[in-house]
This record gives sequence, structure tokens and C-alpha cells, in this order.
Amino acid sequence: MYEKILVPLDGSELAEVALPYAEELAGRMGSEIILVYVGESNEDPYRHMYQAYLDKMIETTRQGAERNLAKLVAKAIDVKSAFLAGNPAEEIVDYADRESVDLIVMATHGRSGLRRWALGGVADKIVRATEQPVALIRSKGARADVREKGILHKALVPLDGSKESEAVLPYIEELASKLKAEVILLRVLTMDYVVTSDEQLKQIKHRRASTKDYLKKVAARLKQKGIAAKAEFRETMVHNEASEIIKLANEAYVDVIAMSIYGQSGISHWAFGSVTERVLYEGDTPLLLVRPGATTD
Repeated sequence: MYEKILVPLDGSELAEVALPYAEELAGRMGSEIILVYVGESNEDPYRHMYQAYLDKMIETTRQGAERNLAKLVAKAIDVKSAFLAGNPAEEIVDYADRESVDLIVMATHGRSGLRRWALGGVADKIVRATEQPVALIRSKGARADVREKGILHKALVPLDGSKESEAVLPYIEELASKLKAEVILLRVLTMDYVVTSDEQLKQIKHRRASTKDYLKKVAARLKQKGIAAKAEFRETMVHNEASEIIKLANEAYVDVIAMSIYGQSGISHWAFGSVTERVLYEGDTPLLLVRPGATTD
């Protein structure tokens, strides 16, 4: 499921905050890492400088990955690079598809997360266009001690009760199993009216009960696989779902929020409306985004 990990770089330290995450995943799972740099053309006069940079990062990344080697993983981690030419987002998406990449790990730059990236909206475009899972690491507020303390001890997984939202579960299950992480399952129940009758109160109580039962069943499935899992239930008014997700992520000090993205226009439509997009743009926690239908082999 995580055999090939692609990390786009642009030569900046901001982009390199994604590397410790790729290093630990590779070390614990035996993944191959591909570092990608996109230049303007194959005749770029600075291509030799970019390649020298990539060669340096290959060695740094290999050393970082091998510091995290699990006992059952081979003694060496394969790290290679690719120089691409053209539109950054298009080239990265095409390359990831062509090389059957299992996960893209990349940094977001600037105060507003995806809205600014060093290459101009690249992260945003990749999330919308690719079929591969994407892990987004916020340059803003990135932990300086991530290499020493590890990348994933606790994950938050918002669900809405649909099979589409559960598409992320196999990915977080494997991460939690290999990295011994705790998983918090969250269901946010929205209220779009004020209760004014006994019948409405009865309906709400039924929704609460069925929601909590659903979460308990999903948590039980994870526990059967040896994963430490617990359920969290929250209520809020419509359009406040993203705020509840971000709030719990901060309260619980989670290391990643794992969510499914689906709909014809990628993150523009999610089961919660624009919840995923708001979490992307307003939160600071790293994100793992999975599109239903992505292979889990």
C-alpha cells in the first residue's frame, strides 16, 4: 500500500519539511522514495544545479529512512530522484500515475496552507487532480523535532457514515499497525433546526444513538486488528463541521487528520459539503487525503 512514496521538492527548506515523514514511512514499511524536481525545460541551464541538489537530498533522505528501519524491513532503503520539465502540478501528477506511486508526500507553504506554494498553487492542483493518496505537511508550524520523536502517534479520522468516507480506513489501519499509533474516529452530527417538538427531539435522540453505534462498530473493527482506537462524537450546527474537526485535532494533539475526498470536483464537494476544503485551508495539522477507488494493494 505504501511501496512507492513520491516527494516533490523545489530546493527550499519549506518543501523539505515533508522529508522526515517520507523517511519514517519508508523506514518502517520498506518503501521506495522518489524525490522529484520540476524545471522549466530539459534544456534548463540550471539543471545540473538541480540534479546536484537532488543527489544531496537522496543521501540525506536515505540516512534518515535507515535510522527508522524496522526489524522486518530490508537493511537498505531505495531512494532515487527524477527531474521533470514542464508545468509542476501536471508533471508530478502524470509521473505519479505513470510510476504507480502509492503516496505523494508534500509540503504546503505559507500562512494559508494550500493557497500558496513555492511553485504557485502546486499542492492545491495536485490534490484536485491526482488519484493517488496525498499527505500534506504544513510548513507553517511544522515540528522541528519530528525526526527525533516520530511522525505519527495519534491520528484523527472524521467519518460521515458512508462507504466513501471509510475509503481512508485501510490506509490509516496500515499506518497505525506499523507505527503503533492511536486512532480517534470522529463523527460530527449536524443540526439544521431548533428543536420545537417532542417528535423532533425523538428524531434527534435516534440520530445520536445510531451515530454512536456506528462509531463503536468501526472502532471495534480496528481493535480486532490490534489497533488502539476510540470514538468521539460531536454535535454542531450545519457548516461548523470543519471547525469541530480542527478543534478536536488541536485538543487531542493529533499528528495527522485522515480524510476521504470525493465528488466530481475533488475537494470542492465532500460528504460534509466543503468540510475537507475548510480543514485544508484553516487547519495546521498534517493531512492524509484518500480518494475512494484508489488501490489498496
